[in-house]
Amino acid sequence: MSKAAPLDGVQMAILNKRLEGVCRKMANTLFRTGRSGVLNTARDFSCCIVTADNQLLAAAESLPIHVLSGPDLMAAAVQEFHPVFKRGDAFLNNSPYHGCSHPADHTILVPVVDDDGRHRFTMVAKAHQADCGNSLPTTYMGGARDVYQEGALIFPAVRVQENFQDIEDIVRMCRMRIRVPEQWWGDYLAEMGAARIGERELMALAAEVGWDTLDAFTEQWFDYSEQRMASEIKRLPAGGMTVTSAHDPFPGAPDGIEVKVKLAIDPADGVIEVDLRDNPDCLPCGLNLSEACSRTSAMVGVFNSVDHTVPPNAGSFRRIRVLLRENCVVGIPLHPTSCSVATTNVADHVANGVQRAIAELADGAGMAEVGSVIPPSVGVISGRKPDTGEAFVNQIFLGFGGGAAAPTADAWVTIGHVGNAGLCYQDSAEVDEQVFPIFVKDRHFVPDTGGAGRYRGGGGMQVEFGPDGCDLEVGYVSDGTLYPARGARGGGRGGRAVQYIRHANGETETLEPCAQVPVRAGETIVSLSCGGGGFGSPLERPLAEVASDVREKWISGEAAAAVYGVVLGANGEADIAASEKQRRELASGAN
Repeated sequence: MSKAAPLDGVQMAILNKRLEGVCRKMANTLFRTGRSGVLNTARDFSCCIVTADNQLLAAAESLPIHVLSGPDLMAAAVQEFHPVFKRGDAFLNNSPYHGCSHPADHTILVPVVDDDGRHRFTMVAKAHQADCGNSLPTTYMGGARDVYQEGALIFPAVRVQENFQDIEDIVRMCRMRIRVPEQWWGDYLAEMGAARIGERELMALAAEVGWDTLDAFTEQWFDYSEQRMASEIKRLPAGGMTVTSAHDPFPGAPDGIEVKVKLAIDPADGVIEVDLRDNPDCLPCGLNLSEACSRTSAMVGVFNSVDHTVPPNAGSFRRIRVLLRENCVVGIPLHPTSCSVATTNVADHVANGVQRAIAELADGAGMAEVGSVIPPSVGVISGRKPDTGEAFVNQIFLGFGGGAAAPTADAWVTIGHVGNAGLCYQDSAEVDEQVFPIFVKDRHFVPDTGGAGRYRGGGGMQVEFGPDGCDLEVGYVSDGTLYPARGARGGGRGGRAVQYIRHANGETETLEPCAQVPVRAGETIVSLSCGGGGFGSPLERPLAEVASDVREKWISGEAAAAVYGVVLGANGEADIAASEKQRRELASGAN
């Protein structure tokens, strides 16, 4: 096929799936060979393909917060520091000042170099680490006043392999500073293996169809994706809106953080603009966003508001304008600002603000707000195993809910947070108990914690766990106690986050939202995660669905009557006449 030959629709679809298949092979490698639970249980990693000019091409089954922006910036940083690539090179980048999301996300970048020495693509494997060298045994240093107090090892696009051989200087640095060096080494090998498998598969695909065909596909696929996004935006009404979404008070942010999102929809030109410049300067804590997370979180809100079949790549990104400024908490941080928690807390408020603004502007689009993270049930546990004395550090994913309701559906219940789109798995309690010296006493969804609405938000999950025969620490950065997730178009707020410790004598003590908590033998920590916002008036939810919600214990009978206006009979079904009267009374009271 000649360089200028256009591809037809069938060829485009096949090549797209072939490239997605390459990403899936990379992801499968990481999932099956990673050693830490954050990878082989929770699946907190992403794999993607970037073009030689640093544009995202394919990212199947990846966490949106990892890949919508960041791989492009990281690949550009690699090219800046290493202008000449050779086959067999590999680079490590986890610098939030050079395109990475946050320091915990070690990213391996492998340039794909053809037989003539020309750089064609870059394979990217990003994986959250169990430990990244922070001054405390957690990868979420919410209270760190700067990167120095945070303590993470920062690798700004550093070469880690040459001629397919590891550069041992870098490996020794990591082994010396990371608390679980053998576990880290296994995860490093898993990432490197994933990137090399991607390189091998892409070279094989090029041998089959030709580099010119892949170049032609890339150009046409970007144009097609741009057209799809433009078409979706043209369906929306013209207009603008400024919304705020608030983070709770926090160390370094004693008054909380009010995130302001200024959204403008221009359907005539097929463009959405998200302006984040009117926000506070960077703060002396770990909540500041990296540039990658600032851009990505805005784009997440847009993609959550359009047809899910719009391809997320550099082509569709052309229709999303994100305006940032330097030294802004949701902008472009300057060294030595800490971005330890950049992927979650404040980033979620940006994405939530965008999708809620679109919902209020356009009937039938957008979403409510997803519940906040990271509660203790999704915290980092650390300590020593009582039988061997071996140190352990790992993030657990024991329980989260908080999905946001949408214009046509109830929430995806176990979304985790808006930035991972439900792609992280929840841990098996039994497996965690086998791997770590902990026991899980309780795990269940709590009724009435999902935002009420025509479509219901996802509930919050309560988890109680503690050490088994030892002491341990739990590091977390919870949000949503004062400012729970908001609903959209008349939908209700989600439930609030709560965390406390239950002492051996049965007494309880409320915990701060950001803490590194010691939990002694005989004690447990109790974590209630946030619920998500509802969409539309709860008085519009069909009576039969409300009755089903009560039977399934998503809501209580009291809430059915007081919030949804549904009166249940003795058989558990809705009393139609009584419910219609109740709804009229609630509607008149609301007016």
